[in-house]
Amino acid sequence: MFQKLLSIFKITDLRNKILFVLGVFVVFRVMANIPIPGIDASRLHEFFEGNQLFGLLNLFTGGALDNLSLVMLGLGPYITAVIVLQLLTMIFPAFERMYKEEGEAGRQKFNQYGRMLAVPFALVQGYAFLTLLSRQGIIDRLAPLEYVTALGTVIAGTLFLMWLGELITEKGIGNGVSLLIFAGIVAEFPLNARQMFVDWDPTRTLPIASFFLMAFLIVAGVVFVTEARRNIPVSYAKRVRGNKMYGGSSTYLPLSVNPAGVIPIIFALSLLLFPGMIANFFLGADGIIGSVARFVVTYFDPSGWGYIVAYFLLVGVFTFFYTAVTFDPKSISTNLQKMGGFVPGVRPGSSTAEHISYILNRILLIGALFLGTVAVMPFLVQFVTEVTAFQFLLGGTALLIMVTVALETMRQIRAQLQMRDYDTF
Repeated sequence: MFQKLLSIFKITDLRNKILFVLGVFVVFRVMANIPIPGIDASRLHEFFEGNQLFGLLNLFTGGALDNLSLVMLGLGPYITAVIVLQLLTMIFPAFERMYKEEGEAGRQKFNQYGRMLAVPFALVQGYAFLTLLSRQGIIDRLAPLEYVTALGTVIAGTLFLMWLGELITEKGIGNGVSLLIFAGIVAEFPLNARQMFVDWDPTRTLPIASFFLMAFLIVAGVVFVTEARRNIPVSYAKRVRGNKMYGGSSTYLPLSVNPAGVIPIIFALSLLLFPGMIANFFLGADGIIGSVARFVVTYFDPSGWGYIVAYFLLVGVFTFFYTAVTFDPKSISTNLQKMGGFVPGVRPGSSTAEHISYILNRILLIGALFLGTVAVMPFLVQFVTEVTAFQFLLGGTALLIMVTVALETMRQIRAQLQMRDYDTF
């Protein structure tokens, strides 16, 4: 392991790529700590501690949101735009053809539309967030020109992060957007570690030890399921072209146990937390509006078991839904048939599509149970160990992103090393 680490920095091109990515991380962290003026820091801290949705959003921006920094929105608007476009593929056939059938050129065009759509999303999110904080008294009342300037600044910060992500993808290693989100999540580790030592109680050694044991088991389980595949055997018929024979080989079609990634957790969390956040604005109202608001706040309390059960079930439902949006067995069956491939014992065409759907639905049940368990794990860990530090980091979205990005980056570095080994050989 140590020898491989040394070999990474011995290769000039690979070393430069890694140093470039680290340099972009430094720029990101500097901008995440430059706040906009007129902030009541104490009230801002209390606001984020009492609101789980904004606490989770702050995690993905690496603390840039609770600092009200220049890049306080992070890459959230871009991610939201891409998710919306993926959902629109179910409604508009043109988007579906672009995303699934036009290859790399279609995906590049699709991503370009995502970048363009990120601008209005950043405008809406920035306006809503600045208005909310202004009404809460966390930031000073802004004059119209100051408001426009602040709003333009946070939109420009999101576009700047998108540009940094593109630079990492082009000149560095791995997916730039994923690596920036990863950097934002990891940036919260020192603060959580410090909080754990501040709250340290020598009489509670057993809960702390059980916390670290559960954390280790959670990470190991996430790595195991993320890497798990169900292989469907595929054979290719022999074809003669001129004097040469092609095909006649056997391979397999890998189906991931968790093909939906972290998207179902994001959908479920947004659906559960958004009503409670809106209801908080109407708690002081009289009549039926106030009663409904108080009922919603009570029912959507994140510390209640009803919320945890609903969260678990919604993650499972969205796992099946999002996989149905992004994974098309008919398209895979058609492509196999065009290339002369077939699943042994299954007729090509619709029968192959049904066979793939049959297997996919069964492994999706495992993936949905896994995602649901990981999503509610921070509540269970806090209930068992009474340790509140690292709560979000042990939660589904953050942990899955960290593990997935780390594994993918390791694969790319390993591929770069193997390529150079072959060149040397």
